[in-house]
Amino acid sequence: MELNDLNVFPVPDGDTGTNMSLTMNAAEKALMSMTPGTLGRTSGVAANALLRGARGNSGVILSLLFRGLSRRLKDVDSANAKQFSSALAAGVDSAYNAVMKPAEGTILTVSRIASKAAVSAAETEVDIESVLEVALEAGNKALANTITQNPVLKKAGVIDAGGKGYMHMLDSMLMALRGEMIDKASSDTGSDKADFAQFATGDIKYAYCTEFITERKTKKDVNRLRDFLGKRGDSVVVVDDDEIIKIHVHTNEPGVILTEALTFGPLHTIKIENMREQHSQQAMSANIASASEALPLEHGEMKPYAIVVVCAGSGIEEVYRNLSADRLVTGGQTMNPSTADILDEINTAPSDIVFVLPNNKNIILAAQQCIKLTSKRVIVVPTKSIPQGISAMLAIDGVDDIESMQEVMTNAAQRVQTALITLAARDSTYDGMNIKEGEYIALIDDSLAASGSSFAKVVNSITAAFRKSSPEFITIFTGEDANEKETAVVTRRLSSNSPNAETSVIHGAQPVYRYIISAE
Repeated sequence: MELNDLNVFPVPDGDTGTNMSLTMNAAEKALMSMTPGTLGRTSGVAANALLRGARGNSGVILSLLFRGLSRRLKDVDSANAKQFSSALAAGVDSAYNAVMKPAEGTILTVSRIASKAAVSAAETEVDIESVLEVALEAGNKALANTITQNPVLKKAGVIDAGGKGYMHMLDSMLMALRGEMIDKASSDTGSDKADFAQFATGDIKYAYCTEFITERKTKKDVNRLRDFLGKRGDSVVVVDDDEIIKIHVHTNEPGVILTEALTFGPLHTIKIENMREQHSQQAMSANIASASEALPLEHGEMKPYAIVVVCAGSGIEEVYRNLSADRLVTGGQTMNPSTADILDEINTAPSDIVFVLPNNKNIILAAQQCIKLTSKRVIVVPTKSIPQGISAMLAIDGVDDIESMQEVMTNAAQRVQTALITLAARDSTYDGMNIKEGEYIALIDDSLAASGSSFAKVVNSITAAFRKSSPEFITIFTGEDANEKETAVVTRRLSSNSPNAETSVIHGAQPVYRYIISAE
């Protein structure tokens, strides 16, 4: 994605385009479900959805630009050029007020200069289209200048990704006013790309992009929370709305941040991403793309090998896609795919050599049956969990010999310790322990570690096991039934009991298991 390729500031993790797109998708979904209304009501619905669905630093700032705009248009049925340009400027004010340390050469700069030009143009222009044209001209000039304003952008030789996204938004507004269709396929993809490899992963001071919403349940001063965040991280954005507080911060202590936020009210939509890991993946992808640039794949051309993965959950699927899995088979615990399901993906995979990651001990046999049912060479790596599959894929970076790849993937999977937390569906006996329906269950590498009504005690059984193995990395995948309070407990206890491990949280959205936790 164009914006991802430009994203080096404030952290070179290459996700600005994804975050801005997902943020806008939240507004699209809300608008599609509402009945037609006034401009004020429509902008309010969009702004509320953007705030709640905002992702990443760029997404939160984008939501703030709309938040200020919608508040200025709150009581109007329609807007003229002056009202619209004033609303654009109000959005910029809203963003600057919420960002703790505004930086120049960013989306803030571009939006400020564009809106200022719009306000000036509205003094003489009477239609919004003309005002937007002026704003676009000024904004694009400001965007081009970001490369000289921001030292990080200058080092990478690129313009600001967030600012580019904002200009796409203004351009789309103008096209909509003109009744023009936006052709996504022919949109400008740009030619500039940042060299992520020139930025050292270790230079990323704060590892975890942490964002969430807390309900407004106390009268505590939100400035106290701003100060708390500012002492424990950077890229701090705090949006104090009527009923909620939206938080974005880069920190090394996500558990501590969540605990403090709980004093303001219940938490919602927690997202914690390891930016060092994201940067490493971007750098690795850039190196692979550079190495293969001389021999690009044509449509339908076969690859040296392909990987088929069995998994479930939108977040987990996204992780595997980012790791370049070629085909995904929906499946897992209680929803084992058939041999035919796996075989279909093997046969459509773009290679005559196909690795299969079953990611569940009950699926390994079904995957192995495919070996004799196709003319392709099928190599089943006996992964028994989602984290084992991820570790296996990460391990083959730089390995190009097929035999070595199989060995490396298998060994990497075996080094991963996997814990699962779920609820008992019925009364039963497992490993000699009596389990009651509705109790929490903790499994570690298929063995029952604990069960009971206390979530904290079940989590403690996992932290004790992980502490003995002294892991370097802990990853928590939250399931579709996970809730914010439990996620805060898991994150805080794991990070405090394994202080030397890098702990990250990914919304896996997987069924069955509220939490899938890996340690390696």
